[in-house]
Amino acid sequence: MDYVFNMLEQHASTLETEVEDRTKELVEEKKKCDILLYRMLPRQVAERLKLGQSVEPETFDSVTVFFSDVVSFTKVAARGTPLQVMYIAQ
Repeated sequence: MDYVFNMLEQHASTLETEVEDRTKELVEEKKKCDILLYRMLPRQVAERLKLGQSVEPETFDSVTVFFSDVVSFTKVAARGTPLQVMYIAQ
């Protein structure tokens, strides 16, 4: 009987360790997702979307839309911050 109890205790300990490891992985992936979201959207918009709330559309009097085909731009843009990409694009 002690053998079975020890085996169950060991299995429970292993499961607890695995849950802790998976939880840490989940937290890290969530951080990565948040960083990506905040790089793509204004913080207040990202926060509302994360909470499942709707975001009211905004209008602007003047905007710039840039279309271009620059060789290797996608590779360069993937490695830079949005501000760095804008600097390169100018």
